[in-house]
Amino acid sequence: MAGVVLDTHATIWYLESSPRLSARALAAIQAALAAGETVHVSTVTIVELIYLVEKGRFPVSLLDRLLVELRKPNPELVVAPLDLSIAEALRNVPGSLVRDMPDRMIAATAISLGLPLVTRDRQIQASGVPVIW
Repeated sequence: MAGVVLDTHATIWYLESSPRLSARALAAIQAALAAGETVHVSTVTIVELIYLVEKGRFPVSLLDRLLVELRKPNPELVVAPLDLSIAEALRNVPGSLVRDMPDRMIAATAISLGLPLVTRDRQIQASGVPVIW
């Protein structure tokens, strides 16, 4: 299996070992890690999580856990920076189907990297972006 890109909720649920992460999604993440492939987290996810912590929806400890993981010498999760190729890939995520811009940017990250997106988001699933859930 190649690597995967995690949507924001998938990142959170993976960090929390939450049962809300589907068995198929968890298996895809674990298979990528076992194969030495990269599990990408979009920069947009980090920004979203900071926002959600500021709004009181998640504890700051969750954000800190993600940042510690991303800074490890051999992290399980790796940052996928927002760049020109991702911006251009945004054109392949229909705004008529995926209205939320952060969701579109994360989906475009998966398209740009040529990897499936781990997400339960039904709008993204309907958009034609390769999804694992």
